[in-house]
Amino acid sequence: MSQVVVDISVSLDGYVTGPNAGIGNGLGDGGEAVHDWVFHGTDADRAVLDAAFESSGAVVQGRNLFDVIDAPGGWSDEMGYGAKPTGELNPPVFVVTHTPPAETRLGDRFRFVSSPAEAIAQAAEVAGGKDVYVMGGGQICHAVLSEGLADVLRLHLAPVVLGGGTRLFPAEAAPAYALELIEAVSTPAAQHLTYRVVKGQ
Repeated sequence: MSQVVVDISVSLDGYVTGPNAGIGNGLGDGGEAVHDWVFHGTDADRAVLDAAFESSGAVVQGRNLFDVIDAPGGWSDEMGYGAKPTGELNPPVFVVTHTPPAETRLGDRFRFVSSPAEAIAQAAEVAGGKDVYVMGGGQICHAVLSEGLADVLRLHLAPVVLGGGTRLFPAEAAPAYALELIEAVSTPAAQHLTYRVVKGQ
């Protein structure tokens, strides 16, 4: 049965991008350091990444992230979430937005829905029993958590303080929920922390 997994890299001070994130600067100023484990990690980091790919049946993301990856210089068939150069099938991506674009550079892999709950429901229908991964940005990850839609929170905690950027958790008050640590993988590039979201409290 599909689980909803919020899976995101984050700095020690809680930012998923550096300052000035946007088209052409998707990770913000200095934000690449948060994803250093993906590109320059150890075998243990690669195993974490490969396990996520294997368990992904569908992906949910927000419109800001979509605009970054659909822009020129963004994703291609050989890069991006779930994209590998060895021919594996890329999972469908559900983008939460009230204003779908008239056309996309990346074709029909992307589907546009108006709410996190709708995105999760539609993604679960096509995931084929695999997990639904909520991959960003920070706003959609937080929305899925705060609305009680997530089963698992997986943080890739990078050893960097960005000092500003896009927060995973907002500064203002938000719904509370409990987490239970179920797995921890430690590497020099990241602490990979997997939590079960405790329901019904």
